[in-house]
Amino acid sequence: MSFLRRRKVPEGLKSQNSDFQIDREDDNKKEKEKESEKSKKNQNEENNKRTKNWSCIDSCCWFIGCICLIWWFLLFLYNAMPASFPQYVTEAITGPLSDPPGVKLRKEGLTAQHPVVFVPGIVTGGLELWEGHQCADGLFRKRLWGGNFGELYKRPLCWVEHMSLDNETGLDPPGVRVRPVSGLVAADYFAAGYFVWAVLIANLARIGYEEKTMYMAAYDWRISFQNTEVRDQTLSRIKSNIELMVTTNGGKKVVVIPHSMGVLYFLHFMKWVEAPAPMGGGGGSDWCAKHIKAIMNIGAPFLGVPKAVSGLFSSEARDIAGVRAIAPGVFDNDVFGLQTMQHLMRMTRTWDATMSMIPKGGEVIWGDLDWSPEGGYNCSVKKLRNNDTHAADNQKGGIGFQKDVNYGRILSFGKDVAELHSSKIQRVDFRGAVKGNSLANNCDVWTEYHEMGVGGIKAVADYRAYTAGSVLDLLRFVAPKLMARGDAHFSYGIADDLDDPKYKHYKYWSNPLETRLPNAPDMEIFSMYGVGIPTERAYVYKLTPVAECYIPFQIDASVDGGSEDSCLKGGVFCVDGDETVPVLSSGFMCAKGWRGKTRFNPSGARTFIREYDHAPPANLLEGRGTQSGAHVDIMGNFALIEDIIRVAAGATGEDLGGDRVYSDIFKWSEKINLKL
Repeated sequence: MSFLRRRKVPEGLKSQNSDFQIDREDDNKKEKEKESEKSKKNQNEENNKRTKNWSCIDSCCWFIGCICLIWWFLLFLYNAMPASFPQYVTEAITGPLSDPPGVKLRKEGLTAQHPVVFVPGIVTGGLELWEGHQCADGLFRKRLWGGNFGELYKRPLCWVEHMSLDNETGLDPPGVRVRPVSGLVAADYFAAGYFVWAVLIANLARIGYEEKTMYMAAYDWRISFQNTEVRDQTLSRIKSNIELMVTTNGGKKVVVIPHSMGVLYFLHFMKWVEAPAPMGGGGGSDWCAKHIKAIMNIGAPFLGVPKAVSGLFSSEARDIAGVRAIAPGVFDNDVFGLQTMQHLMRMTRTWDATMSMIPKGGEVIWGDLDWSPEGGYNCSVKKLRNNDTHAADNQKGGIGFQKDVNYGRILSFGKDVAELHSSKIQRVDFRGAVKGNSLANNCDVWTEYHEMGVGGIKAVADYRAYTAGSVLDLLRFVAPKLMARGDAHFSYGIADDLDDPKYKHYKYWSNPLETRLPNAPDMEIFSMYGVGIPTERAYVYKLTPVAECYIPFQIDASVDGGSEDSCLKGGVFCVDGDETVPVLSSGFMCAKGWRGKTRFNPSGARTFIREYDHAPPANLLEGRGTQSGAHVDIMGNFALIEDIIRVAAGATGEDLGGDRVYSDIFKWSEKINLKL
């Protein structure tokens, strides 16, 4: 048996091994420390790289995520809060709110009496697709106009194609059918959250009105008035619905409430319903007397609007000119691959109804190169407001004069032309000018300007200044197809002899200066509109640089009057009105043209002017304001709604207090030398 013995290590060698082991441990420790430092360094480098990669995209994602989180949190709070909380907050800030007109008048004992008929204006009524091209698949009975305008963003060229009409007939292009939405929803809201008739409808409902006693006379506001009957039988439907409402409400006549261009449309209807078939409705001369109690016209462009001229001439208004001044090139260059202004012009120039709002009455109404009824209007002085029926008395507010404002020159090429006396303006007549070669050989969007050439464009600018009479010749020169259709459906003059058989034609029926009111002496006519807002009246234009596919004329937004108080701002001369319609157009017929028994009002139907002095909302919680006089926002004006409800409940114009006037409409009307 063998025994294993532990070998004894010498002391010297043992100490050497111990020292070696310690040194080895130290080396290992140092190596570990180096590796640790290296790993930390690598980790720091990786962190730095991550930080660098985070910079833009990740920050944007986090920002969007935070916004979405906050949005959903606020949405949750909004849906979770009590229904009375917003009103509580509003009243805590502004004080107790006044009752809406419907609630106030119900407390007074007013109830629904006369059926009401709403006639919407241009662009405020919804349009839906019934037949379209392949690009519009999935849009059957979806709104192309009104609502959220989603298809405009998703497929803009397809949308333009379906919203345009045939340039020859003014009706549907082949393979397309776009029709007006029916019912009260057709124009209660223009878009989500933007009311048109909704506030008025809600207040009428508070005194007992419902759908059987309210009717929205929706129509396709793009096509000419007579063609709404030819294509859709809309005028016949309005006639039948009014007759039904009168019959089912115990013989009580209707109160008609047209807004904006709907005023002109209903003027056309009143002549159509009297006229014998097939051109008219065959109702006879006493139809209106039997069926209509009152017509309460809101924001009425009776005599047209200068804004229509700039819209047809260059697809512009003050707002577009302002955007161009702030951000040059936004509308002129390709935006998302689209020639925005050219597409807009091509589309809107197929909408014949827009020509109904070209100024009527020529220089007699709107003034000439050196005179206009509003001459001397002071844009700087806020006039004293009172309830006097004659605004001439308002002059005790210290009204100044601005003799250099020539409102009669609706279009001027250059600020100097707008201000010079007519004798100092050198003009070359454009009417006989020969149009040059086409400027659009490679143009994707064809407008009638592309046929004019440089010669025709120069001839327009060389005429220098255009009045309400000469703008008609101007539009016929620059847009012959448009005006050929317009001249077949609308008129713009003043009748010398209303007994002339030619005035039986439908083209005259929407012009109050070339037709008579119905034989209805008991029918009352109201003109209800806002005042106190600068409103477009005349324009300063300039030529744009020559290029292919361009619109050669543009409002010169760089032109101002030189002072804070000037009526000329951003290339636009302004006057009193509701931001869209000047006071002269809204008020003249009820102030003078129809006042008493005149050749335009042979039965002597009573007329009343009800003006609403504009007051902007006091704070954001007030929304668009309950005292607004703006062209559309006035539909939420409590004073206007109260006037309408009182008349619908049986009141007369005298019960309302007669005229309520803040502007100089009576003074301006007296300056107009019109045979009555």
